[in-house]
Amino acid sequence: MKPSLFPNRRTFLRNTAATAGGIFFPNLILGQEGGVKKLNVAGIGGAGGKGASDIGIAAKGANVVAICDVDRDRLKKAQTLYPDAKMFESFREMFETMGDKIDLCTVSTPDHAHYPAAMEAIKRGKHVCVQKPLVNRIWEANELHKAAGKMGVKTNMGNQGHTGKGIRFLKQWVSEGIVGNVKEIHVWTNRPIWPQGNEAKAKYTPGELPASLNWESWLAQCPSIPFTNGLHPFAWRGHAEYGAGAMGDMGCHLLDGPFWACGLGEPYKMEAEVEELTDVSWPKSSHVVCYFKTEKYGEIKLHWYEGSRKPERPAELEADRDWDKIKGGFLLRGDAGVILNTDDYCGSPRLIPSTKMTDFLGGKSPELKIEQSIAEGEPQLELVRAIEQNKICGSNFDYSVPLTKLCLLGNLAISNPGKVINWDSSKQESDNADANKLMKRAAVRDGWDYSSEKV
Repeated sequence: MKPSLFPNRRTFLRNTAATAGGIFFPNLILGQEGGVKKLNVAGIGGAGGKGASDIGIAAKGANVVAICDVDRDRLKKAQTLYPDAKMFESFREMFETMGDKIDLCTVSTPDHAHYPAAMEAIKRGKHVCVQKPLVNRIWEANELHKAAGKMGVKTNMGNQGHTGKGIRFLKQWVSEGIVGNVKEIHVWTNRPIWPQGNEAKAKYTPGELPASLNWESWLAQCPSIPFTNGLHPFAWRGHAEYGAGAMGDMGCHLLDGPFWACGLGEPYKMEAEVEELTDVSWPKSSHVVCYFKTEKYGEIKLHWYEGSRKPERPAELEADRDWDKIKGGFLLRGDAGVILNTDDYCGSPRLIPSTKMTDFLGGKSPELKIEQSIAEGEPQLELVRAIEQNKICGSNFDYSVPLTKLCLLGNLAISNPGKVINWDSSKQESDNADANKLMKRAAVRDGWDYSSEKV
């Protein structure tokens, strides 16, 4: 074989991505017998918790060749599951060592490390499936989007509800006018189920570094500080620097259906009221209102509730339904009807009262007219199959960056309660100087200044 006919994977990725109408098999290589070899996947933050689940889903269609995790005890357990995979505590070391042996990555770290991990993968021509929210800063969301487009990699976000049938029925029914013109949306969650507000701030104290934890790798791009209690391995979600609070955690799930069905885009105005917002932690509870101008429905007002808050019981709900037991979901209200969904992943959208749904279906099973996902419930596997089949994932960055930004725009309002934040989408800035400071991370450590220009 002539070497010139077989470029390295990064070169091959760029060339095939730029070829209009060509068959897109980036980073797939032919085996000795001419068959297509499985893709190689690496899991960043892949040795425990959600990360272990994410790499396990990807493994249904790809070879696990590397796992990176900051916890050495977790890595030992992962090694028993994937004995042929290499284990790393630093994703940068992983990429340097593995070279072109990695085709795609799952990114399942705490929110603050999503951006550098995904950017390091993208600049090396790797496809990525990043957990939600994609990032916890709006500037990072925009840069991630630009970089992925520049490199031509395939992308996905880990909001599994977008791969389901329920969200497709919602979009189909709303488009067909099941509720008429949409006017108001109410979305709520029982999160946070981790400490936030004063309780969280009290836990963020200097502590003794666990023997198994690589703290510097955990911090990733963030400035070096002593080990801090109350963060690893889960409660970092409540910290304003490392997490994105309840709206960042659950917004990409619960807002997904209304966002897609109604074509929301970016709000032009946001405001919030909160309980126990501190200088380092997200609040104990909040109520956010976002205002949209949509092409199809005109003005739409969206309410987000978290913590102990939720909307008033809808008058249309059947008398025997226990409203208090519905811990999360959304109400989509139009001038001709109301849709209620009572789970986190848009799996149960229904007209209320139930008699209206019965009349709408007319005794027939609903017919889904929107193409189904190639991996229902499994966005990591969806990415693997999208690469193999030259398809686009449903929550690719063209879609999931704007969805993530909606959650982060809500957080701008949460961080400035009692103030109306006017948002200029063309300039990507607000009219509030304090809110604008939260657009981009205040400081990153030397050598960690990722940007789309450097990809």
